[in-house]
Amino acid sequence: MSRSQALLLFLVLVIGGGLAIGYITLPGEWYAGLVKPSFNPPNWIFAPVWTVLYILIAIAGWRVWDRGFTVPQEFWWVQLVLNFLWSPAFFGFQQMGLALVVILLLLVTIVGFIRVTWNSELISALLFVPYLLWVAFAALLNASLWRLNAG
Repeated sequence: MSRSQALLLFLVLVIGGGLAIGYITLPGEWYAGLVKPSFNPPNWIFAPVWTVLYILIAIAGWRVWDRGFTVPQEFWWVQLVLNFLWSPAFFGFQQMGLALVVILLLLVTIVGFIRVTWNSELISALLFVPYLLWVAFAALLNASLWRLNAG
């Protein structure tokens, strides 16, 4: 497989998987009926932000794969699984507490990826910084929604 074919495969996997899961677990009426914190962004912002982040995630994953870095690849795959689990936990099963656990584990994994790539593959580490910031914000939003709507 050529490098460009591998990059395309990473892009299709991450963007396609993320968009498919997002489509399958659309927020719907349940989410619309939740009490939202004052900093809750409008719904339209999520799809474009996640599309850009998925592109960055795919490129970072491709870069560590292309260079044969084993430990970063492990962090990368774990973060992808956790990323893809969050929407079903939150929107599909409507389990905000479980989703919070998933997103906190995702944050730890993103930080781990950045740490293990910082000295050996700085570009991949930097590609994950916007992702880290957005997921930290999403974790705060998840926690706030859980607190405001518990019980």
